[in-house]
Amino acid sequence: VEPTNNGSERLLRPAVIQRKMTNGYRAMWAAEGEADIRTVVDTARLTSASPFGTILKTVSA
Repeated sequence: VEPTNNGSERLLRPAVIQRKMTNGYRAMWAAEGEADIRTVVDTARLTSASPFGTILKTVSA
């Protein structure tokens, strides 16, 4: 285990940039939807799976 949280910070960076570029979300459901999609895509990338294929599996389940 690394003694720093640098890896976690790097994984959060794209979400922070997207939030700043769009001035955040006006509705809580939009923020939660973005978080859900980002979670699935980031997990797929960490496991070397296709993000699109993983989303299709998630939606069809």
